[in-house]
Amino acid sequence: MNNYQLAERFTNIADLLEIKGETVYKVRAYRRASEGIESYPVEASELLESGQLEEIPGVGKAIAEKIEELLETGELEFFNRLQDEVPVSLLEILQVEGVGPKKAARFWKELDVETLDELESAAQAGRVQELDGFGPKSEQKLITGIASYKQRDPSRHLISTANLEAQAILAKLHALEEVVKAEVGGSLRRAKETIGDLDIVVATEKSGAVRKAFLDFPEIKEVRSEGDTKLSVALSSGIRLQLWMHSPNKYGSALQYATGSQAHNVKLREMAIKKGLSLSEHGFSTDAGDEIRCPNEEEVYTTLGLPWIPPELREDQGEFAAAQEDDLPALVEEKDLRGELHVHSSWSDGKATIEKMAEAAIERGLEYLVITDHSRSLGVAGGLSIDDLKRQREEIDRVQETLGEDIKLFQGAEVEILSEGGLDYPDEVLAQLDFVIASLHMGLRQSRDEVTSRVLAAIDNPHVDLVGHLTGRLIGRRDPADFDLESIFARASKRGVILEINSNPERLDLKDIHVRRAVELGCLTAITTDAHRPEHIDFCKYGVGTARRGWVTASSVVNTWSQVKFEEWFSARG
Repeated sequence: MNNYQLAERFTNIADLLEIKGETVYKVRAYRRASEGIESYPVEASELLESGQLEEIPGVGKAIAEKIEELLETGELEFFNRLQDEVPVSLLEILQVEGVGPKKAARFWKELDVETLDELESAAQAGRVQELDGFGPKSEQKLITGIASYKQRDPSRHLISTANLEAQAILAKLHALEEVVKAEVGGSLRRAKETIGDLDIVVATEKSGAVRKAFLDFPEIKEVRSEGDTKLSVALSSGIRLQLWMHSPNKYGSALQYATGSQAHNVKLREMAIKKGLSLSEHGFSTDAGDEIRCPNEEEVYTTLGLPWIPPELREDQGEFAAAQEDDLPALVEEKDLRGELHVHSSWSDGKATIEKMAEAAIERGLEYLVITDHSRSLGVAGGLSIDDLKRQREEIDRVQETLGEDIKLFQGAEVEILSEGGLDYPDEVLAQLDFVIASLHMGLRQSRDEVTSRVLAAIDNPHVDLVGHLTGRLIGRRDPADFDLESIFARASKRGVILEINSNPERLDLKDIHVRRAVELGCLTAITTDAHRPEHIDFCKYGVGTARRGWVTASSVVNTWSQVKFEEWFSARG
């Protein structure tokens, strides 16, 4: 089991314990362990070998023993006993928007509901609204949430989950002497927000040896199909993976083919036919049977008279016309980012101090960092009072003095947009902040006109610099709010308010198609991580991927600016 799978198991334990009614301290211990395991940079299996499991934050002797049991047997007796006490099927109910362990416990204990289908039947029969604290509206919201959950595709995985699996496999392939090179293809390479199958392309002259070694990897659960150049397997995590093996002189065409998309590849094949060629993963062939091999992916495109097209654009959404006109955008890259505009600290719901978050940003090579903890009305996230803001400013100044010129710190806030469109702090407080993010966390299910008017009102506030995770979606868990996005983009463009590309892999909000439209309308963007712990700073790669899919260049991304330019910009806004 990898760290992600271990963390998921301990989260499940915490959820079942909370449903059961265990003490908050016991539940919290397992949640802390889960968070520590998931974010730890070294695999628990390696730590077990060196006797260092307790180095993981939140892992003490008792939980270390449980990790050891899971790693060595794949089972955990404690978890098995817990399932005898609390139906494990209740975990699926927790996937419905708005349902947490406390609600799940009430459905189980008061309605005798154990499965999602039973809960749906109870709600449709009007039984849920009879519970204290529920009513017709909350019951209908539950029915809608269940329907939305059932429409989701369980075969698709968050890009971060898929990337974690892919990188682990890649590392092992790169360690094989028979592998000349290896790279991820498919939708992961194209930076799609969710991934179905993983594709990895290997260059090798000894495919038999690579095949044998690959099938011995402990992550391989089942072989689904085998061919001369391709293996299809299921990983123990449930993700499907296809391994493509080609000689180095065919690697480029194989990588291009395995990257896709299908629509992009169809267009390429049509272009090849017009030139009297046929194109496959093996390269080009002429009508006379001659082969044109492509060791590098660029050669596939140059053979067809095209410049290389970045993977993120390969969706047959205008990239061929742009390529033929030599008008492909110079897409933003991770190295272009010079600042981070949206992070949380332990002042609200972050898991690290301001100094630790700043050190993570320095390690990332950033020049400036904006601390943007939640505003006061978001009590569940430990939002800051006005007095808290004053004290936080003092701490930021102290940390700045400690860090010197390594990085420039600014004080901001993620300010809640209230139900009528006002903001959670008065204007005189907002004016004292360096940077203001306006976000919606509550009331996302208001009507289209209501939620749109709230955001428009926030954009019109002269102190607002950026709108955070606009649609409010959580991929696979919560549908986006219903906005008039054209009106919002037009107003943001007119007012010079930044729209966030939130890099958290559960958000990626704005999504790629919305990013592209916003930039077309002249909007500024920022690729931010919404980091709640130091390691979340690395989420930026997912936001960059989304921006690239939206055809975004560095010139449209505010946090590619120098610290001086950024500071001059927000100072001029007043």
